[in-house]
Amino acid sequence: MKNLFLLLGLVLLPVVSQAQIMKCVGAGGRVEFAAACPPGTKAENTGIRNNPAAAPSASSKSLSDRDAEFRKRQLEQLEAAKKSDEKSRDNADRSQNCESAQGYLRSLQGGMRIAKTDPKTGERIYIEDADRAAEIERAQRAVESNCK
Repeated sequence: MKNLFLLLGLVLLPVVSQAQIMKCVGAGGRVEFAAACPPGTKAENTGIRNNPAAAPSASSKSLSDRDAEFRKRQLEQLEAAKKSDEKSRDNADRSQNCESAQGYLRSLQGGMRIAKTDPKTGERIYIEDADRAAEIERAQRAVESNCK
């Protein structure tokens, strides 16, 4: 029977060693934190348990492993920032192209004289009424592709 109590005590020892951290306030307002408050102090429960075995140790990974993980996280953050910048630039370009295409289409539909430069001679050529319908279709496709 004596051995049973001794065995039971040894089994329960780790449970008892997980002490509660208490906030102890002394007479002069001095605050201390301890597993048990000394006499003459007011004890307040902090809700913190002292269980060092349950906490993962920081030294469980080697320094080189932690450094590699840090560098990997840094690289991922840089890639995410780069993608975000590219996406915002693409959106800005698409918006600018949309506005230009819409303005050109309005000009064509309004009957304004539209001039183009001849690539061979460099002379200014005005769009004829016969070509205006085809140019309006081209401008409409440009609006549809850029203004999504």
